[in-house]
Order: sequence, then C-alpha cells, then structure tokens
Amino acid sequence: MATLTEARVPQLAQIRRLVVKIGSALLVDAGTGALKADWLRALALDVAMLKARGMDVILVSSGSIALGRGVLALGQGALSLDEAQAAAAVGQIRLARAYEEALAPHGIVTAQILLTLDDSADRRRYLNTRATFAALLSRGAVPIVNENDTIATDEIRYGDNDRLAANVAVMAGAEGCVLLSDVDGLYTANPRTDAGARHLPVVPAITPEIEAMAGDAGTGLSKGGMKTKVMAARTATAAGCAMAIAEGSILRPLSAIEAGARVTWFTATLDPQTARKQWISAMKPKGALRLDAGAVQALGAGKSLLPAGVTAISGAFGRGDPVTLEGPDGARLGLGLSRYTAAEARAIAGHRSDEIAAILGYPGRAALVHRDDMAF
Repeated sequence: MATLTEARVPQLAQIRRLVVKIGSALLVDAGTGALKADWLRALALDVAMLKARGMDVILVSSGSIALGRGVLALGQGALSLDEAQAAAAVGQIRLARAYEEALAPHGIVTAQILLTLDDSADRRRYLNTRATFAALLSRGAVPIVNENDTIATDEIRYGDNDRLAANVAVMAGAEGCVLLSDVDGLYTANPRTDAGARHLPVVPAITPEIEAMAGDAGTGLSKGGMKTKVMAARTATAAGCAMAIAEGSILRPLSAIEAGARVTWFTATLDPQTARKQWISAMKPKGALRLDAGAVQALGAGKSLLPAGVTAISGAFGRGDPVTLEGPDGARLGLGLSRYTAAEARAIAGHRSDEIAAILGYPGRAALVHRDDMAF
C-alpha cells in the first residue's frame, strides 16, 4: 500500500488516525438553534465505517455556543464574552450527549476533551493531552474535542476550530485531518463572487500565492473562513499530517470523499512520526539521563525508557522538557522529553515502575521517557 507521502492525492483508506472537524453550521440549524439530528446520525455511520476498518477517529466539533444560546434565549446577535461562555457551558452538555447518543448504537464509546491554546503551547499540558488521546484511542473510544469556551479568554483562544483541529492532529500524531466546511475546497478566488474561480484539488506547498487565494467569508454560525483553513493546513502538514477541505453539508460526507467527491488536499512531505522526531531533535536539552546497558538495548528495540534503567541524572528540567539520553559511557544516544521533573526523576531512578507511587506519594506514568517522545 502506498504511503501518504508517496501518493499525490491521499486516500482516507490509507490513513490510520484521522481528525475530523465539524463546524457549527453543519451541526446546528441557524434559524432554530436546534441540532441537525439526521445529519449527525449519518456522520455516525461514517465514523462507524472507518472504525470498523481499524482507524482511529477524533472529532473536533463546534456547536456548544450555538446550541446553548437558544436555551438561554440569547437571540441571534453578537454575544459578549460572558454570554458566549454561559452559552458554551449550557450547550456543551447537549453537544456531548448528542454525540454519545449518535455513536452508542454502533458500540462506540465517546469521550469529551476541552482544550485551550495554552494546552498546546505549554509542553507539560501538551504531553498530558497527547497521552490522554493515546489512552482513549488505544481503547477504541472516539474523543469529541472542542475549545474550552467556558474559561478561554482572548489571550488563550484558538479562536476557531480549524486551527484547533490542526493542533489536535499534531498532538495526537494523526496522518490525516478533514475540515468539513460549507465549501468543497480551496479556489483561486472566491467562487461565490468570481465565475472564473478555479478549484485546486491538491496543494503540495503553501506559498504566498496560495495564502493570497484564501478569503475570509464564512457562514453566520462559523468563525473560520478560508484563511484560517490555510493556516490550519500549514500547521498540520508541517507535522506530517495531510489535510483536506471538504463539503460537509451532505449526508455521510466522509463516504462522499471516499467516493470521489471534490475536495482540496494539502499534502505532507513527512509522516507524523518523522516530523515529530525532527521537532524533538531541534530542541536544546535541559538535562541528561545516564542509562545502563539493559536500557540502551531496550531503546534499540523500540521500547520506552523506564526509571529502572536510569543510573544518573544531571541538570534542572521540568515535565515535558528535553533531556539528553546517554549510554553507560556517557556517549550521547539521542534526545527525549521527560515525563518527570529532575527531582522526581532522581527519586525514582533505578526503581521499578510499580514503585513510583510509593516513592513519590502519587501515581505517575510508567515510562520516564516514552518511545514516541524520543529522537535518535
């Protein structure tokens, strides 16, 4: 099977982990503020189809404010920050319940994850979120992600779920990200106002010309225009994740993509794992971990670094900080992101993972450095 980097136009069937962004206009009726239950049930069929093939699926969904404002009788005009946060608090419950009820008949467990920009900007929160995604997906759950509108202020907001979806794709190590929109892709100009606008099926690189083609038009419920989608594509593809902009208002939009519906794919030149290792390799280490021969052998076999294999620790580092991995002779082996602070690492070094809770007084992660957080 061809990989994403070998194929000019990626195919959903080739993707093992997919993020799907769903805008408010697709999920909520603009006139009544009611959930589009038929559309959501049809989307659930698509998700079940992909899950049956063994694909991991993450949904990044708007809709909490749109659902909540009607319940609170806030009208259709612009909302103040406190009104929007109140609407989100009410609507988020309804949004989560709607996804649970749509996916449960297919035997799919749903989980809710609320994020802010700080959660991806802070390395410790980033790693915690990444670990949560991994734990949920390994158990077959479908995470439903939204911006935490009830607490987010302008300084810590993504501001739109296009960029949130791209960041989730990076955090989760996804190979593909689909933005379901009210348009079927990127055009050379706005197709609503320019009859000569040409659809672009593939964008191999985001150039200044591509950025200039992106307008800001959106629907009444949507915050993101084409510009935010191109920004999202830049984030996703840099991390090895191919991204598509697709028409989402039709029933079963993911099946339509597989059947050849017109979309725009932004291709990635690297796979997510390679891109992540390059990112880690470029970091400046804040400390070092000296390993014994057994740990070096385990790392060579693709294992994580456990505390039992660490013989010495140097430097002052926090959770999520980069540290050098050294062999018994002090030779540099690679770089990794520590799941513990330097003080915690010194306390548990040389001990079994099942002793961590007794030593630290609280449960911790089994690995000191996870294999996905290493670069050699």
